[in-house]
Amino acid sequence: MSSIHLATALVRRGDEILLVASSYPNHIQPLWNLPGGRQLQNELLSEAAVRELYEETGLRGTVRGLAYVSESYDGAAHFTNFTFAVDATGDPVTSRAQDDHVAAVEFVPIAALKGRIAVAVVRDPLIAFLAGSSRGYAGYAEAGISIVFPD
Repeated sequence: MSSIHLATALVRRGDEILLVASSYPNHIQPLWNLPGGRQLQNELLSEAAVRELYEETGLRGTVRGLAYVSESYDGAAHFTNFTFAVDATGDPVTSRAQDDHVAAVEFVPIAALKGRIAVAVVRDPLIAFLAGSSRGYAGYAEAGISIVFPD
């Protein structure tokens, strides 16, 4: 079994949340998610969230704290995602790197998140946290989706 640690940045401006649309080799359409990705060797999870935020949106961020943790299984892969509340200023930009997986960056109204984020293991813990009904943890025996990460 492989274990994959993910870190995501929850950037809120008023009633909007920063999302990125990421392209994956095994999905026809990009998937919307919080900015984030895999933790690198010898990198703290909070550092990974801030690094990924910058790489995917061009925004520099400061971590305020841990918002929630979620985990899921995709076959033999165990994913643990740590979502950090992050302050960031400026306007996001989509990376211009040719091999980048980010297709779009956008602040999305909280009311529109359910329709924008298709993946339950991403959407449901975020919606619960924003509604104040999160216990800080969400677990899924099956992710309900497979992601092939671009390398």
